Amino acid sequence: MSVINSIEIIEKYYTPGTPLFTVLVEHSRQVADLAVTIAHNLAARGEAVDVAFVGRAAMLHDIGIVRVDAPSIHCTGSEPYICHGVLGRQMLDELGLHDYALVCERHTGAGITIADIDNQQLPLPRRDMVPVSVEEQIVCYADKFYSKTHVGAPPRDVATARGKLERFGQATLARFDAMHARFGAAAASIIACGV
Repeated sequence: MSVINSIEIIEKYYTPGTPLFTVLVEHSRQVADLAVTIAHNLAARGEAVDVAFVGRAAMLHDIGIVRVDAPSIHCTGSEPYICHGVLGRQMLDELGLHDYALVCERHTGAGITIADIDNQQLPLPRRDMVPVSVEEQIVCYADKFYSKTHVGAPPRDVATARGKLERFGQATLARFDAMHARFGAAAASIIACGV
């Protein structure tokens, strides 16, 4: 695949200069900065990780928010917010960007399982949407430290990130904790990693 330009792809769906464009791009840049730091640190330790892909995927992970109803972040679509990952996957699949599309679908929460969908009666396709590749996991993990309602704010600490996930159950927390065990040290220059 040729190298993609994440901003050009975002501009297919978002109007530059609008509040929604600003929220998406600024949030995504924060997530990308942390994700790329983690990826670089893992690569420096000899782990196989596509650092460039991580940066581009982090910029695109929330592209689906344009189609959801979330006025607090300037989204005027019709779908429930929980669907933004699936919607992002559809959008990027239509462009032939399948690996990036999977990052969109699998970044929500600490990933979403069929059991989560059933237990919480989520309006999602009934399939596992848990990050699989190291790159997917890095973007999912990095996203937990930044809010779209407080763009530009410093990253959350780990305890706060865990607290945001706690309402989704112990399985979700366990998935986050596994990602933190793997990536926390690589993220320590940016986030407060104590639990």
